[in-house]
Amino acid sequence: MARFSRRARAVIDATLMERFERLAGAALSRFPDVAYPLVSKLTSAKQVPPTRMPADVVTIGSRLSYRVDLTGRTQQVLLAWPEEADISHGKISVLTPIGVALLGLSAGDQFSCKTRAGEERAMTVLEVETEQVTKMKV
Repeated sequence: MARFSRRARAVIDATLMERFERLAGAALSRFPDVAYPLVSKLTSAKQVPPTRMPADVVTIGSRLSYRVDLTGRTQQVLLAWPEEADISHGKISVLTPIGVALLGLSAGDQFSCKTRAGEERAMTVLEVETEQVTKMKV
């Protein structure tokens, strides 16, 4: 998964790091295709306290829109923990290829993501609106 961001690295709320790390660790054997990219992102991410988290950075609870660059199709989603995800309501799990790719990005960032079907898609984050973050335990 390549990322073409304006930022040097992803920005992640430091209070969520422990839960992200446990989630990635628990997923290593069952979902290595998303667990390893999540571990990589967490390792290189800039951790910031919630009070310093930029409002335009994708995190758990962010409503955002992104565009598939090849088709121009836009999608509006909310990034959620796996147990809260419901694609029929636009809630995507952070433990999916697109969820991992979006985590820590901001409006204007371009990235590519491999779908579970193996297709590589170039996309652009258009808008980010962050809501109250849920801090449930794994």
